[in-house]
Amino acid sequence: IMAFNRTGMNPIGGQSKKGVAPQMWTYTSADAIADVNTEGYFNDMSDDLSVGDVIFVHDSNTPTLSIVMVASNASGVVDVTNGTTVAMTDSD
Repeated sequence: IMAFNRTGMNPIGGQSKKGVAPQMWTYTSADAIADVNTEGYFNDMSDDLSVGDVIFVHDSNTPTLSIVMVASNASGVVDVTNGTTVAMTDSD
């Protein structure tokens, strides 16, 4: 598993309503979704992420896009869902 890289994590839109509604983030990395969705991968973001937040994960190596949700964040340990892959089709 490669390490989380904070420079790849960016908020989408205004984050001023934190705690009222889920926040949305993008994360770009060469890590596969199987690595990114491992418990503890996002621990460095535990102060910023809340349960229910949505992260759009871009695997720059493949490339693919998956959507994960923060499933738990307790005592500095963040776990996200397995991820739903968004089909990347260009049939023209």
